[in-house]
Amino acid sequence: MPAREGMPKTIERSPAKARRTWAKTHDSAVEQYGEGERAHRTAFSALKHSFEKVGHRWEPKEGKGPSDPRAKRGGKAAREGRGKTFGGVDFYGNTKAELYERARNLDIPGRSRMSKEELAEAIGKKQ
Repeated sequence: MPAREGMPKTIERSPAKARRTWAKTHDSAVEQYGEGERAHRTAFSALKHSFEKVGHRWEPKEGKGPSDPRAKRGGKAAREGRGKTFGGVDFYGNTKAELYERARNLDIPGRSRMSKEELAEAIGKKQ
């Protein structure tokens, strides 16, 4: 299935560059691996290097690079689900104060006692 037909809604609501990144990577992964979960994972991995999920859409990050420990490891470890992921929240690209502010805007209870990792996890679940 071409990427445009199976594109997740959060990506459809995102900037054109995010849509192009996801679609090109997805289509290339389908050619190499076949349709399915691996093609989607590959497309999201590429997207997460330049974009971060904010609410119900993907926004450009200030700097490129992996957003979470799973993306940082890559390869077989990432495919096997080793390493934390935070639902598109850029763990490495945000300070604890920035994550706290986002948690405050989302009205996440207990945020003042949370670590940076806990804030990223809570934001990922809430959005």
